[in-house]
Amino acid sequence: MTRIRVLLALLLLGSLQAHADAAPWVAGLHRLQLADPVDARPMQALAFYPTNADTHSLRIDGYPLRVAEEAPVALGQFPLLVVSHGNTGSPLALHDLATALARQGFVVIALTHPGDNALDHSRLGTLSNLYGRPLQVSAAITAARADTLLGPYLNDGKVGVIGYSAGGETALILSGAQPDLDRLQRYCQERPNDADACKTHGVLISDRSELTPQADPRVGAVVLMAPLSLMFGRHALSSVHVPALIYSGDNDQLLALEHNADALARKLPVTPDYRLLAGAGHFVFMAPCDSEQHAHMPALCNDAEGVDRRQIHRSLQRETADFFTQALGAPEPAERSAAAAAPAQQEHQAHP
Repeated sequence: MTRIRVLLALLLLGSLQAHADAAPWVAGLHRLQLADPVDARPMQALAFYPTNADTHSLRIDGYPLRVAEEAPVALGQFPLLVVSHGNTGSPLALHDLATALARQGFVVIALTHPGDNALDHSRLGTLSNLYGRPLQVSAAITAARADTLLGPYLNDGKVGVIGYSAGGETALILSGAQPDLDRLQRYCQERPNDADACKTHGVLISDRSELTPQADPRVGAVVLMAPLSLMFGRHALSSVHVPALIYSGDNDQLLALEHNADALARKLPVTPDYRLLAGAGHFVFMAPCDSEQHAHMPALCNDAEGVDRRQIHRSLQRETADFFTQALGAPEPAERSAAAAAPAQQEHQAHP
């Protein structure tokens, strides 16, 4: 009898897991046009969202996608997320996470930071980049809520930010962190060979001295992957009170773990969920590469022996969706919204 109960429990668990893994929608793709708040020039963003339309395969900037372009949004109310990529990177490097979240009922804005992306490095090492990036994410949130395609289907709750590498720094500023520029300078004086963090020897170019770090009260949760966070001591983080899920590899070849993710996890006033991946490097958070990408950018595609990037990303997609559902509220398909509204409507009719 006990064996039968165990077997039934395992079958039920498997059924529930299969149901959880089955995405209720496919990913739509919508191009957003907005203005960079730093200089009012055009700024590009891609929106991934839940839809019921037919998908097709395409490549954008070398990244393979399977999406339904400019298709109608599925009926319902969905949480909004924004992706902030790393220095000289691309938001499409996280395309598998963005599309997976869209299939689970999130609207994900993948923003290209002007002056700090794969095609344009003109703002690297400047104040306009450090403080402009959070302003750009805030502008993307505003643009998504005002967009005629997306806006009607966004819930009115808090927004989540996904920050990879320097995007982690951006997400922290949006959450209330205050960068300590002296801390960066001291770090670079002690470690002048850190080519990634100390390109300008720890002294940022003061091209826009009027800019300051601006938090956005609409941000309610952050997921940080290999976050650049060495400018934040305990005092600089004292105003960050949003829940955080942090990932880092213990073999990060670009960012010193003890001065970034490890230190951040210790110093945040709200204890984060911190997950350290054994053997993983800095680029493991980029989407698994296809054969064409392996041929053109092997340094970004190859992982250490024993590191399974595909398995890591399956876990990352599931855990990120669970985290944002808990922090921001669950996506609400139209039928669920209607069912929830029915008792309230009946109560109103009974007591006008």
